[in-house]
Amino acid sequence: MASLLLGGSVWFRPRWTIPVVTIGLLVLGIASARADGNLDRVKHVIIVMQENHSFDNYFGALAYAPGGPYHAGPCKDNDHACVDGLSCTRDGAGNLRCFNTNQDDDGSTVAAFHEPNYCVKPDLNHEWPGSHMEANYANPRNTLAASPNDGFVRVNDATEQPDVLGETATEDETMGFYTQEDLPFYYALAETFAINDRYFSPVLGPTFPNRAYALAATSFGHLNTFEEFPPPGGYKPITGTILDLLDQGGVFWVNYFADAPSTFSFRAFLSEHLRPINQFFADAAAGQLPPVSFVDPAFGFGGVEFDEHPPSNVRAGQFFVSNVVQAVRNSPNWKDSIVFITYDEHGGAYDHVRPPRARQGSARTPDGIFPGQCADATGPLPGAGANCTVSQLDALSLCPGFTPTGPYPADCPAFDQYGFRVPFIAVSPFAKSQYVSHTVGDHTSMLALIEKRFLRNGADERPHLTARDLHASTLEDMFDFHGAPSLNALVPTAPPPSATDPGCP
Repeated sequence: MASLLLGGSVWFRPRWTIPVVTIGLLVLGIASARADGNLDRVKHVIIVMQENHSFDNYFGALAYAPGGPYHAGPCKDNDHACVDGLSCTRDGAGNLRCFNTNQDDDGSTVAAFHEPNYCVKPDLNHEWPGSHMEANYANPRNTLAASPNDGFVRVNDATEQPDVLGETATEDETMGFYTQEDLPFYYALAETFAINDRYFSPVLGPTFPNRAYALAATSFGHLNTFEEFPPPGGYKPITGTILDLLDQGGVFWVNYFADAPSTFSFRAFLSEHLRPINQFFADAAAGQLPPVSFVDPAFGFGGVEFDEHPPSNVRAGQFFVSNVVQAVRNSPNWKDSIVFITYDEHGGAYDHVRPPRARQGSARTPDGIFPGQCADATGPLPGAGANCTVSQLDALSLCPGFTPTGPYPADCPAFDQYGFRVPFIAVSPFAKSQYVSHTVGDHTSMLALIEKRFLRNGADERPHLTARDLHASTLEDMFDFHGAPSLNALVPTAPPPSATDPGCP
């Protein structure tokens, strides 16, 4: 969320009228990973979404953690002790040597390496055009058919980290990964609770479209984070948001935030649903967490940042998330809570797994709105939606036949492919212990689980927003609701960030 802008009427506008929401119904069990027991035992869902790291960047070395419970892939679907991470061996000194590579701009090969810096700078390329080139450098328009993930180094050399007077062995930081020594708290959670190694960001692109999917199951045509600053009254997706569904269902939700609420693109700043981050810790201690919580870090406005977005310190974000998890673990609400920890998108960091076709009923978009042809309740026709100029330029860069209003070319990238994998951890008394799910999911899986738990109509149906959350797996295979296998699991503390952390100012 590096480009998030604050100020203006957004922060003091009157509350907008919730648009009419198109609601469909899904028969439970379709595209749903089955759980053991009754989901109704869950009373609180807490979503913590940090910024800009791929699965391989954080957990590519998880299978090689000394004394850990997992082994490296390839993984069979029913092998839940297997992690599909980087392909590595340890040398005589105990250092990891990995064999996942990308071509450099001089024709040489760069292998994945242990990242020495906790503050990676400058930021890596994760825009719509750049992400497609990272997936398929030679043919970025054809990533759905072929995604060798071969463009990470060349894209970032050309845009973010150009080689000047040569380069060091660890200069191509897109290929860097962290280990249990760097991220001990995250590794401890992953080795205690349940994780997913087939969890993808929703869009092969940057922050705003991916965070839009996390709340609306669509980016309604948007491709670029410059457009996350909403028009007066907020964006109004034609199919609404999860916030609308929760309001209509009488389910209270809160966005706890440090400097900028992630729901601000859709809701007014002055709202009973917004509370400062300190109130989260008070509500948790008092056993008064709402049914649904969105817990946001500091995104850097005001000089403090712990969202893990480069170049901020990854240990600062880990320490924040540690405090959030500790607060829930020590809360009276722990016994019936789920904390989801994930990342909005890959942030330009390498991942070796091909982003698959998005589960949305074989449609090219989840809602009929194509890239760069933004549409919303204020302008429902293609190209008539608010604040779409930059997205139109991004769409045109990969699609020479693009027009803002005309038929979308069949040979251009659409919203029918997930982005790269991102870390996903479920911390809960119901989480299966030391369990790796291989069920495909994305941010709309969390929406689907919320819809099923809090909003379903009778026993067999739940509302949805678009085809994306309709077909999304709820990832319930990660849980055992008959018992509570992780009820008494210990949660360690994370080391605080330090002025001497490598690569940090």
